[in-house]
Amino acid sequence: MSKPMHVRSSDLHGLGRLAVDATAGITDLVEAMHRNIAGRAAPIGAEPRGNTTGITGLVYKSIRGVTRVVGGGLDLLLGQLLPMLARKVDGTSAASALSSIERDAIHAALNGVLGDYLAETNNPLAITMQFRRDGMALVLSKAKLAASIPQCSGKIMVLVHGLCMNDRQWARNGQDIGAAFARDLGYTPVYLHYNSGLHISTNGKTFAALLERLVRHWPQPVEELVIIGHSMGGLVTRSARAAAEIDQLHWRTALRKIIFLGTPHHGAPLERGGNWIDIILGVSPYTAPFARLGKVRSAGITDLRHGNLSDEDWLGRDRFARSHARPQIVPLPEKVKCYLVAATRKVGAASEAAGSDGLVPLLSALGRHKDTVRTLAVPKTRQYIAHGLDHFELLDDAKVYARLKRWLGT
Repeated sequence: MSKPMHVRSSDLHGLGRLAVDATAGITDLVEAMHRNIAGRAAPIGAEPRGNTTGITGLVYKSIRGVTRVVGGGLDLLLGQLLPMLARKVDGTSAASALSSIERDAIHAALNGVLGDYLAETNNPLAITMQFRRDGMALVLSKAKLAASIPQCSGKIMVLVHGLCMNDRQWARNGQDIGAAFARDLGYTPVYLHYNSGLHISTNGKTFAALLERLVRHWPQPVEELVIIGHSMGGLVTRSARAAAEIDQLHWRTALRKIIFLGTPHHGAPLERGGNWIDIILGVSPYTAPFARLGKVRSAGITDLRHGNLSDEDWLGRDRFARSHARPQIVPLPEKVKCYLVAATRKVGAASEAAGSDGLVPLLSALGRHKDTVRTLAVPKTRQYIAHGLDHFELLDDAKVYARLKRWLGT
C-alpha cells in the first residue's frame, strides 16, 4: 500500500492557482500555433504577433475569461475552507512523518523549476528562506534557539542544498554529514531551506541577512562558522559572502571555512543545452510557440548557465537570450579557507579534462577556467577529486566525508 501524501491547505490553494495560470498559458500557446498555421507564415523567420480574430479569436478569449472566473472562485472557495482544511489536513500523525519528507521533496522540486514565478505571483507554494533542523523551522531569537537546540556548541555549521532540493535531503542512505560532524567534531549543524528557483544573487542577499540574525542570536559565544554548499548551494554561499562584504555584516568575521561540493563555479552545460533548444525552436514561426515551454524554467536554473552570482549578471537582460557575456568576477573571500570537491563518474587520470559528475563538469567544480583571471585561487591541497561518483553521491560517500573531516579537523 502506498503511503499517504502529507498535503497542506496552502498546497491545495497554491496548486489551484498554478493550474489556473497554466491553463491560461497553454491557451496562449495553442492560439499562437493556430494563428501561425492559419496565416501560412513562412517556415523560417520571425513569429507573427497578435491574437486570432473573428470567431476563432472569440473562442480563445472566452477560454481565458472562464479560466479567470474559475480561478477567482477557487481562491474564494479555498479562502473560506482554509481553517477547516488546516484542522483536517495539517494535523500531524504517526503516518504523516515519512510522507512529509516526500512532500518536501516535491515542493522543493517545484520551486526549483518555477520558484521565481511562484514568488512573483505570491503563490502559497513559494518557499520562504529559513533555517531548519529535522524539517522544522528555527525561530531566530536567543531563547527560541536555546530551546530548539539545547546542547548547541559555539561551532556553527550551515549546510546549503542545491537546485530542486531541500534541507532534509542532506540525509542519504542513512548518512547525514551534518549529524556526523556534530558527533565527530562537535559542530552544531543548521540547514538552510530556500527557493532555488529565485536568482542566485537574490537568495545570496537573503541568506546573508539571515546569517547575521543567526550569529547575533546564537545561544553560545560563536567560536567559528563553517558553511558547506552542495551544487547551487555553493554559488548561493559565494553570493551571500559578497553581499556581506558590501553591507559589512558581522558574521563574515566568524566565517572560517567554506566547503564546495560539486559547485558549478563556471556554469553547467545542461542549462546551456536548454538555451540552445530555445534558439532552435525560435527559428520557425511554426515551432516558436513551443519555445515558451523551455522558458518556463526558473531564474535559478538560467543563472547556472555561467554561474551568475551578482545582480549585474541578469538585471536589464533577457535571461533566455543566447549570450557570451561573462558574469561579474567574484573572488573567493580573503582570510577564509575554501575547499573544492569535484566528482567524475569516470575513473583514471585521463578523465580530468572531460570529466563530469553527470551534472557539473569537473573543471567547473574545481573552479578552473581557460581565462586564468577567472580561475579560483584554491591550493591543490584544498582540492579533492572523487572518482566514480555522481553529483548526489558526494553527499554520503565515505571517502568524501573522510577528506572533509580531515580538512575541518585541522
